[in-house]
Order: sequence, then C-alpha cells, then structure tokens
Amino acid sequence: MDIKEKSLKKHYEWNGKIEVKSSVPINTREDLSLAYTPGVAQPCIEIQKNINKSYELTRRNNLVAVVTDGTAVLGLGDIGPEAGMPVMEGKCALFKEFADVDAFPICIKSKDVDEIVNTIHLISGSFGGINLEDISAPRCFEIEAKLKEKCDIPVFHDDQHGTAIVVGAALINALKLSKMNISEIKLVINGAGSAGIAIGKHLINLGVKNLIMVDKIGILENNNNFNQAQREMAKTINPENIKGNLNDALKSADVFIGVSAPDVVNKEMIESMNDKPIIFAMANPTPEIMPDKAKEYGAFIIGTGRSDFPNQINNVLAFPGIFRGALDCRAKEINEEMKVAATYAIANLVKDDELDCEYILPDPLDKRIGVEVAKAVVKAAKKTNVARI
Repeated sequence: MDIKEKSLKKHYEWNGKIEVKSSVPINTREDLSLAYTPGVAQPCIEIQKNINKSYELTRRNNLVAVVTDGTAVLGLGDIGPEAGMPVMEGKCALFKEFADVDAFPICIKSKDVDEIVNTIHLISGSFGGINLEDISAPRCFEIEAKLKEKCDIPVFHDDQHGTAIVVGAALINALKLSKMNISEIKLVINGAGSAGIAIGKHLINLGVKNLIMVDKIGILENNNNFNQAQREMAKTINPENIKGNLNDALKSADVFIGVSAPDVVNKEMIESMNDKPIIFAMANPTPEIMPDKAKEYGAFIIGTGRSDFPNQINNVLAFPGIFRGALDCRAKEINEEMKVAATYAIANLVKDDELDCEYILPDPLDKRIGVEVAKAVVKAAKKTNVARI
C-alpha cells in the first residue's frame, strides 16, 4: 500500500485521532461533589466576579480552538467542513504532541464571513487561542482581521503565518550558506493567495527589499484584475516595476518561493536566475519543480513541503511553540514581533557548523523546537506589552 492507502486504513482503525479524558478522579461521593455539584458552584462564582479567573479555574489556559469552514483543505479545495475534520484532528494531535497544548476541532457549516466570525467570537470564552485553518482566500484575511478586533485572545491563521514563519527561517539559513544579504536579494513569490501574501509581508519584516509576487494572471499590480489584498500588497513591492509573468519575474532573481501549482518552473527559468539560486517549491503534493530537476538545472538549495525530500518547510515547526508561548504569557494577540522571534528561534536551532544545503531547518520531530519557539515568543510578547502575565 502507498501512504494514502495506509493512512486511510489507519483512520478506520483509529476512529479519530484525539479524545477527551478526565484529569480528575471521580471514584467517591466526595470526588463527585468536588468536581461537580455542589462544590463546582464556587469556582463559577469566582469567575463571575473576575472573568480572568477562568484561566486559573478551568482548562481555558491551555485550550486552543482549531477552526475551519472546509473551503481550502490541504490543496483539495472546498470539500466541506466535515471532510476537513481529519485535518483538524491531526492538527490537534500535533498541538498536543509537540507543545502539550490541548486543542479541539471546530468545523463550521457556513461560508459567510460575518456568520463565521460571530460563531467563533461567541464560543471564544471557552478557549485561550484561536487557530484558523484551511479557509479560502480572500475571505480568510477578512475573517482573521474581524476576529482580532472582536476577541481578546490570540487569533492566528496558520496557513498564512505559520507558513511564513518557517519560510523565513529556511531563508535565513539558506542565505548564510549562499553568503547573501537578505536586504540585497531579489526574491520572487509565485502564488498570491493567503500563504503567498503572508510570506511576502513577513519577509519584508525580516529585511527583504526587492520582492516580486506573481499570480496566475501575472506579476502583481495595483489594478482591478487582482483582489483587494493583492492590490494592497502590490503597492509595497516590485521596486523595479517589472511587468509580465513568472518568466519575466525570475530573470536575475536569487530566490524563488512557490505556493502555487505543480510543474510551473522549468529549466529556462532556473537558468535565468543568478548564481546559487535558492528554490523553495512548496506546492503539495507535486511541487512547482521536482528537487532532482531543480538541482540538475543549477539550483543551489532546494526546499519543498514534502517529508520525503530534504529541507521540508513544515508548519509544525512553528504553530505548536507559538501557541505554547502565547498561552504561557496569556498574550492578547500574536503580533509581528512574536512571529519574527519565532522565525529566528527555528533558524537558530541549526547551528552554523551543522548547516548544509540539505539541512537548513531542524527536523520536525526535534523536541527542542516547541520549547525554544515558546521562549522566544514569550520574550517578544513581554517586550511589546501584549503579555498579560
């Protein structure tokens, strides 16, 4: 069996990847009275008097909602909230495994932005953080922005920011090997959806000056052929005002980042790039160019989103530790400084003497990652005054 068949068989066996377990003994009448009525009335009264006590008297301090509407599930597209549930369960399992964060899947039967926002806001008092997942662009931008205004807990769209944080870490280490300065490179992102735009914004925060973004209709420009998020992005990029398509964008580029479609990069494109080109081809399951071909055509460093090639650019390097840190300091939000801190924490786990063209990111199973990312996030949250404890 291939991995898909094996996974399907396992899912039938598992019948779900997470479960709720009681953390208190209920073996005697006193146990029952303490955990439930009449004793439970007292913590309820304390929370009524001070809502922040909900973090001390319930599991809210360690509980994250993993929320989807099922419209952009793992490259499968709009397959519905129920069909997205295996991914949400998997995400919850990763939260627990890599950062000891309890997470619960919430799959919403709506595509209406305001209805989704209101639903999440209404249940937000049960959680310490909200992880948005697999929501299609451009609606995901609006949903996240509105939730940040309404909620007093961190709201984080992992498809956007988790991806951007790990790409940033990979780029930092790749540039060490190629001996290039981040402020001097020409970088091209193919794919101007939620992930592409978030990556672009984050890399600008890291110091990229010359950034070009390409969508399926061409290089991003501030005109009505593009959606509002793309037009806004176009105002701050492409300093040389290059026109055209991906072929034109990649000429004399140093870095290609793909969050787009299979097989869109060819030999001529890579050969038109500068020496030691860096290629992060992250379309799944088939990247923009296969690693062996990219290497054959002159790529210096190649990363993908796949686990069967070196340099896997995987969100699991970021989101568990980010939420661990945000929960630990009871952050009001996850801001840009916290994201930058997470990027450097991930990058720094690969020491300079360990760096190699096939080892620019730590192994996703490295248990240090969640701990180090959480510490960096807490430090940045306190420095920027968004930590509440």
